[in-house]
Amino acid sequence: MSDVERRTRVAIIGSGPAGLTAALYAARGQLKPLVLTGVPAGGQLLITTDVENYPGFPEGVQGPELVDLMRRQAAKFGAEFVDDNVNRVDFSKRPFSLWTGTNGRVLAESVIVATGASAIWLGLPSEDRLKNHGVSACATCDGFFFKGKELVVVGGGDTAMEEALFLTNFATHVTIVHRRDTLRASKVMQHRARTHPKISFALESVVEDILGGETVEGVRVKHLPSGRTSILPVGGVFIAIGHEPATAVFRGSLELTDAGYLKVQHHTRTSVEGVFAAGDVEDHRYRQAVTAAGAGCMAAIDAERWLQDQ
Repeated sequence: MSDVERRTRVAIIGSGPAGLTAALYAARGQLKPLVLTGVPAGGQLLITTDVENYPGFPEGVQGPELVDLMRRQAAKFGAEFVDDNVNRVDFSKRPFSLWTGTNGRVLAESVIVATGASAIWLGLPSEDRLKNHGVSACATCDGFFFKGKELVVVGGGDTAMEEALFLTNFATHVTIVHRRDTLRASKVMQHRARTHPKISFALESVVEDILGGETVEGVRVKHLPSGRTSILPVGGVFIAIGHEPATAVFRGSLELTDAGYLKVQHHTRTSVEGVFAAGDVEDHRYRQAVTAAGAGCMAAIDAERWLQDQ
């Protein structure tokens, strides 16, 4: 392998909705983008079954199918794809250097980072087995499927309170399970959750196991001070203990927030001129496919205009 494999006007790192939409817009702008997809390619949508809230699909669409359609659309206009990970970057000078796992180095005049973020899970075998079958990390995405059911939300921060409050629109009852005796959520969010008639708390407790065959039928909860366990008969479990943005490779090269997300200014610009960010890698609030796609559009337009100004 030679050190320099290829050059491109814009390299896009990531292949979820943000990266693929950026690729579509950059390709239609005649920038001939090179998409370094990551492995596996496709982001969180690859492990998402029914997507019912993405515009244009009244009957819903499977996550992997949506990724495939987006990728084919971008390729139609000239986007090129390399199914590989980026394991090192140098943003100190232009052209920027990106080193991949097996495809050598890419030299890029501009870069769009769309590497996303992934939910932090409990690590239970039953949790992994029942993902998308009653176990979720996104109430906004999946709450609609749980009408008339009792649910559990695991977590003690603002996100957990927000998830629980949102789920009360569908569930008959929501139990918040948190391992400490106090919540990390802001006072206002705690108050809203504590005073809601459909929400109760199991503090100083952990979910030991998620029960069920093909779908969630309950959870086994352990009360830590006493060691007692109990079964909660619920139809769904929402994990809300945080997300981890995929920014490790950019540490020291791009400015990050305290939570590890890429810090952006003027919509998509990062701390390095010519490097842009889109999607969950910089968005810790919405985390939706449609907002990621919109951000990918913005980043591609920003990159195109920036290149024109150089």
